[in-house]
Amino acid sequence: MDRRIRLLALAFVACFGVLFLQLNNLQVREAKRLQHNPNEPSTAVSQWLLPRGDIIDASGQVLAYSTKYERGPGYVRHYPFGPLFADVTGAYDWTLQSNLYGIESEYNGYLVQHESTAHTLSGLLTQTEGTDSVEVTVSARLQEVAKEALAPYNRGAVVAIDPTTGAILVMYSKPSYNPNRLASANPGAVRRYYASLDPSSGSSPLVNGATDILAAPGSTFKMVTTSAIFDHDPAIATETVPVLTALPLPQSNLLLHNYAGEACGGSLAENLAVSCDTAFGHYGLQLGGENLAEEAHAFGFDRPVPIDLPSGEVAVSNFPAGSSFAANQPGLAYSAIGQENVSETALQDALVLSAIADGGTIMTPHLMAHVFDEQGRVVATYRPHAWLHATSAATADQVRQLMIGVAEHGTAAGLFPPGLTVAAKTGTAEVGNNNCSTDWLVATAPAGAGQVPRVAVAAMVPYQPGLPCDGTGAEIAGPVVAKVLDAALGYGS
Repeated sequence: MDRRIRLLALAFVACFGVLFLQLNNLQVREAKRLQHNPNEPSTAVSQWLLPRGDIIDASGQVLAYSTKYERGPGYVRHYPFGPLFADVTGAYDWTLQSNLYGIESEYNGYLVQHESTAHTLSGLLTQTEGTDSVEVTVSARLQEVAKEALAPYNRGAVVAIDPTTGAILVMYSKPSYNPNRLASANPGAVRRYYASLDPSSGSSPLVNGATDILAAPGSTFKMVTTSAIFDHDPAIATETVPVLTALPLPQSNLLLHNYAGEACGGSLAENLAVSCDTAFGHYGLQLGGENLAEEAHAFGFDRPVPIDLPSGEVAVSNFPAGSSFAANQPGLAYSAIGQENVSETALQDALVLSAIADGGTIMTPHLMAHVFDEQGRVVATYRPHAWLHATSAATADQVRQLMIGVAEHGTAAGLFPPGLTVAAKTGTAEVGNNNCSTDWLVATAPAGAGQVPRVAVAAMVPYQPGLPCDGTGAEIAGPVVAKVLDAALGYGS
């Protein structure tokens, strides 16, 4: 009898142990997967009838919230800042019930009503449901500055990053859309507005212009070419390049001309400061296609960027395969100056600059800072970590020093406040639209000796009616970057 009682007691203890382990498995290890499982009741069709958590900016301002629908079941989503944060928050499509964008999609498992995370022993034993709020790294103040800076243009994008953490400080593009009009409880109005956005078009306002629009980066790509010189053939950095107005290209009778027919040449420092195309075409030919392609890949080209946005909203920047240049040496020269078949997003250009600013490391870009439950307790916190080690600290420091010359006496001279040491690079990509330019500028600061850059900004403005066909990066994109950089560092505020 005693033996049977002991066996029965052991069986009960074993069952309790299994139950305890499974409870912990569901509450802790499997919690995130279950929250994001589309087959769970809380994330299937019923979610459209449930409240959602808030999205808030870095200063605590509410970017998205829900209210009870007055005329029936469900909750209506509101976006107080309208189009200003559409690239970040995305939209919650209450009526069509088929589309989520941005943070609304990426962190849907937290925002939708779900079983609350247990913080106490009683919480493990009592099931409760609630919503979480997502705090993003972007601030309304800086986003407003970006909007004002891009006001003269119908199209364009600007991204600002903290290069030491990967936190996105600004993400704004034009054209934008009003997420409130997709969240309306009026089905007809939502469908008409959605159709007006031409959702199947690559140029739809629903497309995030900062992360999903590709364009030739022009001379901002010379950051990569210059890094490749130090990483693959440092002897090139000591060359004095002949002063030319045009560079004869091998395997052809073609000439690579400088912008506006200018004559330039000399040292690497001189050539980067004035953005000498003939010199950098020469550098590309000296480096070779394999070396240049390897460097571009190291900086993130041809790789999906692991930012916390839906993957379909983030385009992969492109650099041709090194082997493709064996029979296309003219293409190699043009690729070294960011043209030919090179394409890049504004986000990618900001990440390349971040590597130069942060000792060669590209930190993983991110929008989420914290997730809070309804009692204000922290549910999740983003932990900064590296995405790529693009180049060495020595190379990054050398390139950054050369880029200071661009801002002090080169193509970006006069854009930034006196006394602030800025490393910058202009870009004027003369492709398409009858060779009218897509204009770029990148800048990071403070960039002096012993200083740690706190912000890296990239802006892209494609050619559009109303702009001069021969506009330059400094002229068109320069003021956009300067205003965002100044605001981020507290200048003029």
